[in-house]
Amino acid sequence: MTDPRAAATADAVAAASVDAYPRIVAALIRVTGDWTLAEDCAQEALTAALQRWPQEGVPGNPGGWLMTVARNRAIDVLRRASVERRKLGELAALAIADPGSAPAEGDVVDDRLRLIFTCCHPALPLDARVALTLRTICRVPTADIARAFLVGESAMTRRLTRAKTKIAGAGIPYRVPTGPALTERLPGVLAVLYLLFTQGYNADGEPAFADEAIRLARLLRRLMPGQSEVSALLALFLFQHSRRDTRRDAHGALVALDKQDRRRWDHAAIGEGLRVLAEARDDGPYALQARIAACHATAPTAGATDWPAIAGWYDRLARVQPSPVIELNRAVAHGYAHGPDAGLSLLALARSGGALDDYPLAIAVEADLTARRGDPAHAAHLFRQAAAATDPGPVRRALLDRAADPLA
Repeated sequence: MTDPRAAATADAVAAASVDAYPRIVAALIRVTGDWTLAEDCAQEALTAALQRWPQEGVPGNPGGWLMTVARNRAIDVLRRASVERRKLGELAALAIADPGSAPAEGDVVDDRLRLIFTCCHPALPLDARVALTLRTICRVPTADIARAFLVGESAMTRRLTRAKTKIAGAGIPYRVPTGPALTERLPGVLAVLYLLFTQGYNADGEPAFADEAIRLARLLRRLMPGQSEVSALLALFLFQHSRRDTRRDAHGALVALDKQDRRRWDHAAIGEGLRVLAEARDDGPYALQARIAACHATAPTAGATDWPAIAGWYDRLARVQPSPVIELNRAVAHGYAHGPDAGLSLLALARSGGALDDYPLAIAVEADLTARRGDPAHAAHLFRQAAAATDPGPVRRALLDRAADPLA
């Protein structure tokens, strides 16, 4: 039988760790410059809480208690290693005189932003930035990260170690850039969060990663008020994630957007997304994507979707952030707004550069437009071709289902 007190303690530790763990790691990295030491001490503080809180009770300020235990552990380790007095003095300054009091808000903001910008530094490979963000800020187990990246746990451990070593060895500054440097670096940070969300939102992704991306986007918006693209990215995540419970049927098969039960969408998330999006200008790539997602999220039925507006947003997005995939989505939008011939013309233009050759989704888009144009036999052939180019899984099954019934 489960001990109710132990279960309650575990819940309290889990709740505290969401906020406190990255703050503690960030503060200890700032002082010691040692990522491994910071993570080990933060983890040991969580372990100590699981051992002591059932007997002593959950403290009034769980985060402050965890910070004190982690700081004291770091001091012990550094003393044994005979580290210079300066670092010990700075660590001692992390002490919270009253464990029930909260840390200074400015310190929390600075440390968290430093950690986010360091994990997302452009000197690191993009996959390392995502993995380091998951491990250090989100406290996702290394085994889970490895599974998402389709590598072994030992390989992911080495990847994380190399990233931390590069940060130390290359002298990557542990700070938030300012002025023009902030303008240059912020898109890279947002790109990491976008990729993190995608890792969770994809058909074969880890759903928890999407939740973590939303949490980090909320945090970044709170720490960097007034940054239009930060608000836009959060809004985009909220609109997309609002459909999470309707994207599969009872058997696990993918359900197309126009077939989803919109009554089951998370309308609270959609409302939050609309409020957040009101803070964003319409000239950034994430703001334009969020406007597109808002058109889908607010349509009461699939038939009421404002496809001309979506096509217009894609026209603007293609100018701001040109890419073959955006041109592909633009072809879809125009196909629904102005007829399949218009979509097929834009699709041919998007494929003319060769970047979309053998890309399964491009073939699937051609198949859908061909079916709507009135040639289901050729459409079925194209759906089968797209399925053959897709890895086994729910996407391939969905394409084969469309091949069996192209007009579905």
